[in-house]
Amino acid sequence: MKDANRIGCPKLDGPEVSQTLFYPRSSWKEPLSQEGVRDVLIPVEDGVSVGARFHTVNKQGPSILFFHGNGEIVEDYEDIAFLYVRMGLNFLPVDYRGYGHSTGQPSVSAMLRDAHAVFEYTRKWLRLNGCTGPLIVMGRSLGSASALELAESCAESIDGLIIESGFAHSQTILNLVGIDMKRAGIDEREAFRHLEKIGRYGKPTLIIHAEFDHILPFSDGEDLYRASGATDKRLLKIPGADHNSIFMVGLQEYLKAVGEFAARLR
Repeated sequence: MKDANRIGCPKLDGPEVSQTLFYPRSSWKEPLSQEGVRDVLIPVEDGVSVGARFHTVNKQGPSILFFHGNGEIVEDYEDIAFLYVRMGLNFLPVDYRGYGHSTGQPSVSAMLRDAHAVFEYTRKWLRLNGCTGPLIVMGRSLGSASALELAESCAESIDGLIIESGFAHSQTILNLVGIDMKRAGIDEREAFRHLEKIGRYGKPTLIIHAEFDHILPFSDGEDLYRASGATDKRLLKIPGADHNSIFMVGLQEYLKAVGEFAARLR
């Protein structure tokens, strides 16, 4: 694991980014504890915990550790979790600081540091609960940052990588908060480094992107695919979909691609 003090993007931690890139939303529901579903609080720092909802159906099957977009919480994924569980996949969505039942305040550096703590906790939790199947790390939209941080740093422990609606270039995501990297004096090496990170991950990789993504353009998905260091890699374009309709419009193609990807890792 990386030295925690060296993880992050300090130049992106100011309020001009944190207060507009993140949309934390609390959950008003009580945590769940039922057969096959467990809400957990993952300690990421002294006095700070991040919430997660672990759906497990098949202890020998693949598990997907999932980092969602900036305006979502794990409870938004109940219907999607049902679909994955029906496919025999364990689905493990995780929140960020300030989201759902999590504590603390989100920032870019905290998000990247927390991904490591979440990953180690999840691996231990899976072992303790008898889950022995392959582990897939998946990130959607902003969650691609957490997924690619882990892909670069923890490749030996990750069996497969899925990036959905991700961004290849830091300027793409910073456009959303009105920051010009050149004017701000921020180099890509001081930001997310997604092309570098995905280039260092050589295991099976699936990239899913909407044809008409109006937030993170399809060209970013293409750039991630081209930069990927994997020999076993696929770029799935969802025709007619945009950033927020990708799952609804491309449901069958999306699930089929994820299912086939996971099956190859068994």
